[in-house]
Amino acid sequence: MTVLKTSLRNFMAHKGRMALSAIAVLLSVAFVSGTLVFTDTTNATFDKLFAATSSDVTVSPKNANNGDDSQAATRRIETLPAAQQKRIEGIKGVKKVAGDVTSMSITVVDSKKKDIGPDSGAPTIGTNWDPTEHRSVKLTSGRAPRGPTEVMLDADTAENKKVKIGDELRVITVPGEFRAKVVGLATFQVTNPGSTVLYMDTPSAQRLLLGRSEAFTSFALTAQPGVSNEQLKKNVLAGLGPDYKVQTKAESSDEAQDDIGSFLDIMKYAMLGFAGIAVLVGIFLIVNTFSMLVTQRTREIGLMRAIGSSRKQINRSVLIEALLLGIIGSILGVFAGVGLAVGLMKIMGSAGLNLSTDQLTVKPATPIIGLTIGIVVTVIAAYIPARRASRISPMAALRDAGTPADAKAGRIRAVIGTVLTAAGAAALLAAAGADKAADGSMFLGLGVLLTLIGFIVIGPLLAGVVIRVLAAVILRIFGPVGRMAERNALRNPRRTGATGAALMIGLALVACLSVVGSSMVASASDELDKSVGADFILQPKPGKLVTSDIQKRIAKAKGLDHISHYKQISDVRLTLPDGKTVGKDLSAATPSYAGDLRTPVVQGSLADAYRKDALSLPEGFAEDHKVKKGDTVTVAFPQGRTAKLTVAAITSDDTSLDKGALYTSIATVQAHVPADRIPTDLMILGTAKDGQEDKAYASLKKQLVDYPQIQVRDQTDYKKMMKDQIGQLLNLVYGLLALAIIVAILGVVNTLALSVVERTREIGLMRAIGLSRRQMRRMIRLESVVIALFGALLGLGLGMCWGATAQKLLALEGLKTLEIPWPTITTVFIGSAVVGLVAALIPAFRAARMNVLNAIATE
Repeated sequence: MTVLKTSLRNFMAHKGRMALSAIAVLLSVAFVSGTLVFTDTTNATFDKLFAATSSDVTVSPKNANNGDDSQAATRRIETLPAAQQKRIEGIKGVKKVAGDVTSMSITVVDSKKKDIGPDSGAPTIGTNWDPTEHRSVKLTSGRAPRGPTEVMLDADTAENKKVKIGDELRVITVPGEFRAKVVGLATFQVTNPGSTVLYMDTPSAQRLLLGRSEAFTSFALTAQPGVSNEQLKKNVLAGLGPDYKVQTKAESSDEAQDDIGSFLDIMKYAMLGFAGIAVLVGIFLIVNTFSMLVTQRTREIGLMRAIGSSRKQINRSVLIEALLLGIIGSILGVFAGVGLAVGLMKIMGSAGLNLSTDQLTVKPATPIIGLTIGIVVTVIAAYIPARRASRISPMAALRDAGTPADAKAGRIRAVIGTVLTAAGAAALLAAAGADKAADGSMFLGLGVLLTLIGFIVIGPLLAGVVIRVLAAVILRIFGPVGRMAERNALRNPRRTGATGAALMIGLALVACLSVVGSSMVASASDELDKSVGADFILQPKPGKLVTSDIQKRIAKAKGLDHISHYKQISDVRLTLPDGKTVGKDLSAATPSYAGDLRTPVVQGSLADAYRKDALSLPEGFAEDHKVKKGDTVTVAFPQGRTAKLTVAAITSDDTSLDKGALYTSIATVQAHVPADRIPTDLMILGTAKDGQEDKAYASLKKQLVDYPQIQVRDQTDYKKMMKDQIGQLLNLVYGLLALAIIVAILGVVNTLALSVVERTREIGLMRAIGLSRRQMRRMIRLESVVIALFGALLGLGLGMCWGATAQKLLALEGLKTLEIPWPTITTVFIGSAVVGLVAALIPAFRAARMNVLNAIATE
């Protein structure tokens, strides 16, 4: 009980000094808890949605795609004959059957020629207004559509895209396009998944979405009372045979949940990874806090030891303080995590995915995980300072506060850090020299881990060297105040090393990702200049298709020399000369594509691969299967015939564009695959006549102004698009890493604040002999800046080494250009100095405001 009372007294006596450490625990736990709450809420929301929209049993075609895969979408949407409805109605256990018509291969354009589909990447769905829809949406304005010139729109899209009843929309589908007036709005009764949904009456949907009447994409079955879904499925399979896809409500929900769940899992684990980085940085803050508190209480602990307290009691006292800190920070972190989850839901809502806070899900495991992480991490971080406290002897009560450094421990630490850093450097060199990316990535991961740990361990040794260099460049110009700031930063290298290491971790990751991102953009740009001969690249937005009307418009563009069509045939089965059969995707294009994308070859000529019944194979694939130019490969096209194609060329793997592609001509595909089974164009390349590039570009834009789902880019536009995409991803990562950097900044603040308390008497003496308040504030600020720059130098240097090594692995995949983003690196370095200044504001103010006499009298 005495130990507990002592711990509580010490904790309350230093509650101000504990505050920043508690904030670090709070932020780390909040990120973990918020991630779990957000993903659990999203999963629960979609579970409810899929449960509401799924029927007891669903019957659909065996190979249904509904046009939802843009790379495999064909001109034909798999359907079931409407006549099957009566047959299904006669199956035992079926109460009711509703026919469903759904297509995700549509684009809806408003009067301003803008696509009203979601910007989040969710699909635009065209469907019939049938009883299955009534379970998830409700007609809330206007009326249901009647006839081919009327449609109904979901209310969320109408609000977001400023569409109202009476507006005319243009709908582009696989069979063609049509215009229709909005006559009603439907509101989701469960969470809107972020899709744009267009409703039509059933006959119009069949004709305009599918291109044929008397057909459905699926049937929704309702079971009779007392008949389970599993039993009904068995009855349906027995009645229809195995040529259909039959799923129960649970199976349909699980399949739909798997599609969204894979994305959510990636997001969940990525966010937890960044939370882990913040936790790691928080450990340094907590270690520093307790180390300094123990040092400041050396005399107090010595007295406790002199009056009979055992080492175990002292150790336990410090750990109890850490436990209290962990409990308070973790509890607040769990509540903050719920707030963070709500904030993430609002952000997702602005992106088109409306998640209602009514569905907020906080599972019992979430606070348990949050509390466990916060408490365990805090106690572990405090263990070393607690162990150090227990070693304080009773004689320490007779000395001034502070304990002498353990020289032997410092030497051992230096040796261990040097060995780890050297081992990490060797692993990075092995990664850079690897022949295969898979092998090199293992060495890269090991090198990153070892060098990071090595720099953390060797930090105090590096602090003595780096800070002296920084001081010579930055601090000496400030005269005696600068020299005092330098000595203060060097006074305790272990503390300075730990404070700088906390900032180092976040900045190392920022530098590494900046180098990798910039190198990817530069490499792709260089490859584009070297390999792409076409002037224009035309691509549909994700989930959209290139219809025949779009192809006709492109062909009318003026100033074009030629255009090349590019398709991708999925799930082609190749039987090779070695007797093995493998599944691959086949790239089909018009012959001019060989000149528009200059893929290097190691055997034969790529132009020959576009002749009748010919193809090319990539170098690595050909080597694996002992295939050479002139060999024959048996190709089984999906839903088509089997053909024997001659290998006319072997393409090099020394490229990043279309690496590993198997090429053949569209004419070859047309000879062996039914017309309505051939995929639509995945991409179209255009080449202008000499000197008419601007005219052709303007003409293409003009021809396609009515088709906003097609993106027209010249090579400059395409490079900018790649840069923007990678930039957006990096900005997201930087935003997540900001949490770790904020915790590191708190560490600098805490270190300075406790350091000021530790030097109270010294500060009083310095003020007494003439140091002004302004000079005192400057000294503290300069000390903070040099510590921040020390962490920045280590982090940026380490990160650039990681990034350069990663680029060597990317070079094996064709991305050969290394580019160091010096503007970003410089900005981060300067920003670190600003961070140091800001972190020192409060400690510097407190130091300058100290009463001189009281400070001198401090024990």
